[in-house]
Amino acid sequence: MKGLIQRVSEANVAVSNQQVGAIRRGLLLLLGVERGDADAQARELCRKILTYRVFPDDQGRMNRSLLDTGGELLVVPQFTLAADTASGTRPGFSSAAAPDLAETLYRTFITTAQAELGSERVAEGRFGTDMKVQLINDGPVTFMLEVKG
Repeated sequence: MKGLIQRVSEANVAVSNQQVGAIRRGLLLLLGVERGDADAQARELCRKILTYRVFPDDQGRMNRSLLDTGGELLVVPQFTLAADTASGTRPGFSSAAAPDLAETLYRTFITTAQAELGSERVAEGRFGTDMKVQLINDGPVTFMLEVKG
C-alpha cells in the first residue's frame, strides 16, 4: 500500500463540480492499494501517516505529526499510484489491487483514521469516480510512504 502525503494549508476534492471533502491545515493523502495488501497494511500505513513528523516544532524542524498538531486529513483514493512505470512509456496496472479489495482497504484506512483523529478531522474523496483535487501545498512538503503486503 502506498500513500503520497502533502502538507497543506488547505485542500478539497470535488466530484461533478460538487465538493465532497475539504480540510484546512493538515495532510492530503493520495492512497494507492496494491495486490497483496490487506487490513494489516491499511492500519499500518494509517498509523505511519498519522505519526509521521512533517510539521514544524518551535525551532522550525519537522518534528511534529498530524496527531501532535490537531491537523486534518483528506484521503483521496488513487489507483494510479500502484502503476508499474519501470519500462516503456505507458503505465501498467497489473500490480494494482482489484477494485473490490481496493475499496474495502480504502474504507479500512478511513475508519482507522477516524478512530484516531475523530471523524470531524477526516475528509475523503469518492472511490471509483473522477475527482478534481485542489490544494495549497505548504512548504512544499511531499513524501511517499509505503507498507509492503
